[in-house]
Amino acid sequence: MKIDEPGRDKISVNVDNVFPAHTSLLMNCGNFSSFHDNFEAIANSVGENQTRVRKNHFLVSDTNSVGESVGFPGRPASSPTMTSPTGTDCLCSLQSPFSLLAMNLDYDVVIIGGAFSGAATALMLKRKRPEARVLIIEKTAEFDRKVGESTTEVSSCYMTRILGLTHYLGHHQLAKQGLRLWFSNRPDQRFDDCVEVGTRYQSRLPGFQVDRAKLDSHMLDLAVQAGCELWRPAKVTNLELNDGNGQRVSAAVNGGECAACARWIVDATGRTAMLARKLGYLRPNTEHPINAVWARFSGVKEWDSYDWRERFPDYANRCRTAREWATNHLFGRGWWVWIIPLQGGDVSAGIVYDSRIFKLPEGPSLGQRLHTHILGNPVGREIFGVARVIEGDVHALSMLPYHSEKVCGDGWAAVGDATGFIDPLYSPGLDFCSYTSYYVADLLARSLAGEDVTDQLRYYDEQYSITYRYWFESLYKDKYYYMGDAELMSAALLLDVSGYYLGLVRGVYRDPECGFLNLPFTGLGGRFARNAMTFYSRRLVALANRRWATGYYGKRNAGWRELYDGFVPDIRIHKQIRRGLLRWWKCELINLALMLRGGAAVPAKQASATVPTEAW
Repeated sequence: MKIDEPGRDKISVNVDNVFPAHTSLLMNCGNFSSFHDNFEAIANSVGENQTRVRKNHFLVSDTNSVGESVGFPGRPASSPTMTSPTGTDCLCSLQSPFSLLAMNLDYDVVIIGGAFSGAATALMLKRKRPEARVLIIEKTAEFDRKVGESTTEVSSCYMTRILGLTHYLGHHQLAKQGLRLWFSNRPDQRFDDCVEVGTRYQSRLPGFQVDRAKLDSHMLDLAVQAGCELWRPAKVTNLELNDGNGQRVSAAVNGGECAACARWIVDATGRTAMLARKLGYLRPNTEHPINAVWARFSGVKEWDSYDWRERFPDYANRCRTAREWATNHLFGRGWWVWIIPLQGGDVSAGIVYDSRIFKLPEGPSLGQRLHTHILGNPVGREIFGVARVIEGDVHALSMLPYHSEKVCGDGWAAVGDATGFIDPLYSPGLDFCSYTSYYVADLLARSLAGEDVTDQLRYYDEQYSITYRYWFESLYKDKYYYMGDAELMSAALLLDVSGYYLGLVRGVYRDPECGFLNLPFTGLGGRFARNAMTFYSRRLVALANRRWATGYYGKRNAGWRELYDGFVPDIRIHKQIRRGLLRWWKCELINLALMLRGGAAVPAKQASATVPTEAW
């Protein structure tokens, strides 16, 4: 029989039983309906048989000694699946005590991790090179909820303009209405006396509040539909990097071992950072010792309810958009709390705090400690007064920030959180996922087309380190010292977001395909932006330290509300820049007065930190 048409790729699969015993089974398994026309048995020296199956087909069954199939129709829900591009799920039954089916499959790219970054990389690669042989190895049987639930203008641009998720996001996730910041200076403060900073009108550019489990699942489905192959659940047990000579991955699938060889390996394992750990490149960011505790809540009050309109009419009448759909933030010295609505009514809430400045209150459980802290804030008390922590959905991470000193090499690259993470404030996580996944997908497509990608690898490796460092220094370094003061933080918000719009948002919306191929802070413009933003951020830290030393810190965290028109990526952004500069300079004048009264600045204390872990 003729096996392979000219030009078709071949996959070799070892089978330890006689072919007739498999034939009836394979005739009924999805892509194998024409199995007889697509194989030939080749006896080797020890009597085993080798089958050559057309590209994108899976030989996935095991049989017992009498040729009965093990694990097909009626298979348990926990059984692993290998999914073909046509959507057919075939069981890889490796629990059988009989013969084990060993696979040695050849691919162009193996992506470890099937959540957003891995699936986006796979999807973009298949769109650029439809013939690419891409395997995704995903550890979990199903995704769970994770942080990173709020998108920015940049990540929203990537999802809508590049990935084409507008329809999905509109129907299955929530539209986001910008950022909203809340400040107070005493626990018994009235809700309508707290300081509010945010937009008055609808956001000008799209943003979304996403359930990450649903988003990740949808992205992985799209990658499979585009032609990627999937092993799931599958745990990587061994990884061999051989530069241009090919990489090898072994994975445990329900007790059995599968192996795959590929030209490229992509690490999309998130905080696991498999390659960075294996190669010794993972480094904690000890300059930024922040921890986080978060949970999902039910029974959270509505920000725009009729009841609240009756109780706080001025609060209700001042704002023209829905506060409910914003990412609301509560701020204090050394900490902030996010409040993110999710489709279906649950609310994600979590605290991020600098361990040099703040300690989370003690309590019988993490969920109760978080809830107690939120209730100690006047805004949090109104919103979460009757809320309940969803059991089993409480999480914690210590020492959040880290980075990989090297993010790519000949034959491998990392994307998303596998490259590093800084801070969840301003939701930059999906921005990093967007830039890195698109760049790596383009790099891989060029390589598979026969191009020399040495320069692209060098740029990605060198520029990522610059991007990470500049992003941290300009936006986050020691920010937790001043974020609890409404005047200082509102100045920072206006200048930070304006710089973000000028430097990143404008570029990706003008030309998305080009914009996402240039990592942030590239070139002279990037250095200028970093220097300017670092300067005013350092000044705000100094002002905060003097305010704290003189008792002025947070003194004006009451009695005013700042609602502005919103941000746009064009010349009109100058209004927000001017507003931010004026607020900063006003704070400088207050600082001068404090100096004349004899106050002394207190330097920020530095503390050592350890490698990121998932528990205290």
